[in-house]
Amino acid sequence: MYWNNRTFNSDFILLGIFDHSPTHTFLFTLVLAIFLVALMGNSAMVLLIRVDARLHTPMYILLSQLSLIDLMLICTTVPKMAFNYLSGRRTISLAGCGTQIFFYVSLLGVECFLLAAMSYDRYVAICQPLRYPILMSHKVCGLLAAASWLLGYSDGITVLVVALSFPYCGAREISHFFCDVPSMLTLSCTSTSDFERLMFTCCVVMLLLPVVIIIASYVRVILAVLRMGSGEGRRKAFATCSSHLMVVGMYYGAGMFIYMQPISHHSPTENKMVSAFYTILTPMLNPLIYSLRNREVARAFMKVLGKGKFGQRMG
Repeated sequence: MYWNNRTFNSDFILLGIFDHSPTHTFLFTLVLAIFLVALMGNSAMVLLIRVDARLHTPMYILLSQLSLIDLMLICTTVPKMAFNYLSGRRTISLAGCGTQIFFYVSLLGVECFLLAAMSYDRYVAICQPLRYPILMSHKVCGLLAAASWLLGYSDGITVLVVALSFPYCGAREISHFFCDVPSMLTLSCTSTSDFERLMFTCCVVMLLLPVVIIIASYVRVILAVLRMGSGEGRRKAFATCSSHLMVVGMYYGAGMFIYMQPISHHSPTENKMVSAFYTILTPMLNPLIYSLRNREVARAFMKVLGKGKFGQRMG
């Protein structure tokens, strides 16, 4: 494997997404507000599901894993972007860039498989309710979650090792607000066509395979829901599944747009906008979508708030 000394001795420069014009200053402030909402929302979901025993079911365990992933994902990119913007420094070390690549790619992969596991959970709950305790036991749920993390981290390690094996030269300016692999590869001194084919193969596995599982699960779910005699049961099933499908549509649509196109077809502006959508906006929307459309989560949240108010009165 060819390693160029300049790759180790030189920092990269992140051109970012904002300048210091009034409009961009406002947008930067808005991004920070979104970051804080995502931070609080996902942290609250993880803690709420952990402390409320009624939410210790496979569905909510997987949901807590999704919130944990979103929490880690938004912390991978936004703090460094904010530091560079506020300090006026735009550099990032090779180690920092490698860390971003590893966590960013890994977490995207974990979320892909986790969303497929969540769709399987909904399929079993609605289409095989009597066998749910067996087909989706806590052990099976744990195995699905562990497999999602293992596959995601395997993808992250593979992409990291190959991406850092290329020699980078020139101005070393990454036209992005974090070390996004497609944007980095445009700086390579050598051909990256083999790596592009590897990335495409990884995307087929990490994106299309879970999508097939999700589509197959929800086709069966929709058919089962339409056959339901109870209007209340049908409404509850559609409410739960529609929340998941909203998240799936946002996440996979953006991921396929970025990673299933040849690098030569990428527009820096489009890349930054789409990446900002699913690395900043989606982590904020996920807990809102699930909590606002889920009575059990809302009820548990109100219960915690009620205990807090009661404790304050007693104090």
